[in-house]
Parts: sequence; structure tokens; C-alpha cells
Amino acid sequence: MSRLSPPTGPVAVRPTPPDTAPAGSRRFAIRGQLRRPLALSVADLRERWAQRHADVVFDCATNGPQHHTFEGPLLREVVDEAGPAFDARRRKDRSRFLLAVTGKDGHHAVLSWAELDADFGNSPILLATVMDGRGLDEVGSQLVVPSDRCGARYISAITGIWVGTCAVPEERFAPGAP
Repeated sequence: MSRLSPPTGPVAVRPTPPDTAPAGSRRFAIRGQLRRPLALSVADLRERWAQRHADVVFDCATNGPQHHTFEGPLLREVVDEAGPAFDARRRKDRSRFLLAVTGKDGHHAVLSWAELDADFGNSPILLATVMDGRGLDEVGSQLVVPSDRCGARYISAITGIWVGTCAVPEERFAPGAP
């Protein structure tokens, strides 16, 4: 259950050199099969992309339903600036790409580009800059998947995002094998 609001007005994209991050702000890398890998802080996410708002409720196995509000840019828009190395005109090329998001505690989640892509799932997944009215500059950005009923793919204190394809194992199947 979530509600996502569109950005209010145009947003200018300004490059921020990696060495100019404010003291105390956590940076994370977006790397992999990309044309322009990025190193970003929460401040970069807030300043360079339109901020969306999401009211979410997810069921936590240990603490029951959790109600939160988040603000941040769409993951798709941020990763798109890094230039995933696929042919954007070819849907099947785009659908082969995966994203692995890792947090400071080692927790990670895997998403498919098709989940984010407007031609497929068009899921409004966020890289949160604000949670419940508090900025995340000191603790780091959080992955927010508003459509998930369970909060297991909410990754706190993001340390990295890898983007690329997964090699399909070559298997030989014998005729009649299950």
C-alpha cells in the first residue's frame, strides 16, 4: 500500500564531484555495466533529482505492520544517469539487466530493470533521502519498494548498487529429463 506523488516542477541536474561531499554524509557507488559509474551522497540525491513522496505500510515479521513516509528520487532515474550498458530501444536487451542493492549491514536485494522500466513494471522504487520527516544524510540512503507487502527489500544505509546482466548457466538437458 503506497501513495506516490509526482515531482513539483523541473529539476536541474548538477554534477557533484565525489570529493565535495559534505562532512558526515555517506556516499555509495553505482557500478557495473554502466557508461558512467557514479558516487553519490544523500545530498546529491536530494539536489540532483526530483523528490517523490511515498506513504507506505509493510508487514514486518518481527514487529508487525510498519507505517512510514519517505521522500527521494526514483531509482530508475538515478541509475539511468549512470547509463546502463543496454540498447534502450530494445526491450529484450533492457529486460536482461539486474540491480543488486547492498546496505551497510550486508543485507542486499536484487531487482530487475524490468520492474523499474516504464515499458514493463514501472514500479516507483525510491532511493530515500528522508524518512518520517528526518533527513538520512548521516545514516545513508534507503531503498524503498512501496509496492512490497513485506519490508525485506527495504535496504538501509545503502553502500552500493551493482547494475548488470546475469550469465545464464549453460545446461544440457537429456531428452525426456524433468
